[in-house]
This record gives sequence, structure tokens and C-alpha cells, in this order.
Amino acid sequence: MALTLADITCEYAEGSPLSYRALESVSLSIEPGELVLLLGPTGSGKTTLLRAAAGLLPSSAGTVEVDGVRIGVRGAQRAAVGMLFQRPESQFFALSVEEDCAFGPRNLGRSDKDARADGRAALAQVGLDPSTFGPREPWTLSGGEARRAALAGVLAMRPRYLLLDEPTAGLDAVGRDSVAAVIERTRHTAGVLVVTHDPDLLIRRADRVLVMSEGRTAFSGDVPAFLAALPALTATGAAEAPEVLRTLMLAERRLGRAGATPTLDVDEAASSLARMCAEGGVPR
Repeated sequence: MALTLADITCEYAEGSPLSYRALESVSLSIEPGELVLLLGPTGSGKTTLLRAAAGLLPSSAGTVEVDGVRIGVRGAQRAAVGMLFQRPESQFFALSVEEDCAFGPRNLGRSDKDARADGRAALAQVGLDPSTFGPREPWTLSGGEARRAALAGVLAMRPRYLLLDEPTAGLDAVGRDSVAAVIERTRHTAGVLVVTHDPDLLIRRADRVLVMSEGRTAFSGDVPAFLAALPALTATGAAEAPEVLRTLMLAERRLGRAGATPTLDVDEAASSLARMCAEGGVPR
């Protein structure tokens, strides 16, 4: 079982003078239980890749398959893929948060009672009290509340593959931790692909990383390989290092040294810094 994208190419306004190729031969596979981070600068094709994976954007070339079935061949397969958009307000249409969360499960054939129960459970899962937030009108929510409510609406459908576009943007520390906890729980039963400009929160939990640059794959591999590749990726602007490693890389440049073991652990990074200072002296 896997959500598989093979050599996906996407072109906007194809065949017109305004045509623009947003993706060029990008491949990715996600299995239930995996957490994959999708990184890259603005305009690198990350959201386009998510939309293609969700079956919302037809590709000019390549294929998207859900558990061996090509998207579009059997409509029911789309229920297996849930996507949280970057702008949560674009997902709301019902008059209450509870009704909005219940729509997806109901549309999948669940009874009204079960659909509402799934919606309330999903609200609780993202840290929103169903009795407080369920009756609220979606447009009365704060930005952080709206993002979590929109995530609840996707989770209520119990997708096997969850695609999240900047799920922690605009959230305070409590909200960020709540979403990270939801992602960690969800990955036990689903494959999760997360687009983010802030890898610090999830990089320790990730299985693999895909870095996009100008619509192409700049890197694909596990976390240790990603950390080792970061100096080259940051030099081209394709990725930004997590805070701990960014500090370590900056210290290497300031001290004129290289070769420290890439790490996300604060204690290990501090030991590397102390060793570099002792061996090479501290610059004035």
C-alpha cells in the first residue's frame, strides 16, 4: 500500500503563451506509517505537488496511484487522500464548525450520527473543545483556530494518506505542539506528507525528506542524508537548516573549520562547538 507519484510533470496554461511548468519529473512514494517532509523555497512547486497527489490537479505527464489504483479511475480512491490547504478559510462552507467537520464523513456514506461523532472526535484531537467550538461559525475563529478546525475536517474522514500544506503557520507554541502531536498520532495509521518552511518542529519525527527547487527534486532521502546534504542545499538556497544545525554550520564558518557531525541534538552540537573552539581557538 502506498501513495505513489511517478515522474509527475505539471504545466499551468499548457499550450498557451502563458504556459508555466511548475513540476518537472518529480517522483515520491509514501506508505502508511511514514512521515515525509516536503521542503523548498516559495515557488519551488511544493503546493502543486500536493494538489497533484490529492488528485486535484491533472498532471501533464506521469501518474499518481493510491494503493495501486490510478487516481481518477475509481472515484472512491480519492477518499483515501485528505488534504489541508494552506489557507484554511478556503475549506469552510458550512454554517458551523461541527457541520463542516461532519460533511466529509457524511459524504463518504456514514450516518449523520456517526459523521457528527467523527467530527467532534477530530475537533478534540486537534485541541478544540467540540462543545465550545462545534457551534461556532467558521469565520468567527482566529487564524490558529481556523487552521486546526480545517485539519479536524480532514481528519474526520480518516484518510490513509494525509497531505498538509503549512499546517503550523500562524499558530502559537501551544497550537504548534498540538498539531505536531496530531501528526504523530495520525502517522500510526496513515502516511503523512507535510509541506513546511519550518522543519525544526517535525524533522526529528520524519522518516524522509524531499527538497524541491524550481519544480525539480533537489534532494530525496532519509534525515541523516538530508542533514549531511544541508551545506550544499543551503548554498543554493534550496533549503534552510534547522536551528541547531544552522548554528553549528555558522560556527564552522566563523571558526574556519569543517567536518562537525551533523546533528539536531543540542548537547551534541554544544560538544562539537566546544571541541572546535578548543582545537582551533575562538576568533576575536
